[in-house]
Amino acid sequence: MKNYLTEFIGTFFLVLTIGLTVLDGTPLAPLAIGSALMVMVYMGGHISGAHYNPAVSLAVFLRGKIAANEMIFYMIAQLVGALAASAVVYACLDDTFAPAPGGDGALLPSLLIEFLFTFALALVVLNSATAKGTAGNSFYGLAIGFTVTVGAFAGGPISGGAFNPAVGVGPILMDAMASGGTLGNLWLYLVAPLAGGAVAAFVFKMQNPDG
Repeated sequence: MKNYLTEFIGTFFLVLTIGLTVLDGTPLAPLAIGSALMVMVYMGGHISGAHYNPAVSLAVFLRGKIAANEMIFYMIAQLVGALAASAVVYACLDDTFAPAPGGDGALLPSLLIEFLFTFALALVVLNSATAKGTAGNSFYGLAIGFTVTVGAFAGGPISGGAFNPAVGVGPILMDAMASGGTLGNLWLYLVAPLAGGAVAAFVFKMQNPDG
């Protein structure tokens, strides 16, 4: 239970930070978001592994570090945490937020960005927090947090910058329930990040054949 509670808390504060900074128009929102992930990783890394992201949990499962049933409960905790955070944002600001493709809303660039930066995030998690060669390091939280910061700055304007199915599902569902928003983009933030996590696990095994 402590693992799932930790996953709920970490995902909650990640999504809460995203919602508050995005709706307030904070100029350096990506830095705040990456920092929130970093501190939550340090908070829970020694307990649950600090995934806070279903795509990361999928990658860790495929890497062989957690069982299938554990992965499912991780994902449930993450999705509930994201939905709860989205509800708190709505209660505080009387507004909802939901990731959506930017610019002209072109689908292929959004899919590609979500896939690539989720792949990068999952690969960084696997190599910095689960590999034998980096065991016991103290930099993993910084590496993971800054990966999201880089992705949000570089890819956020194109894809919406979720890189995490929980960040897509929670806010989009709350937006639909509270503000009548669309569910049309939901699949984008499920398919591309989960594919990125799966490919990251495959590449990790190529990089680390001995685990």
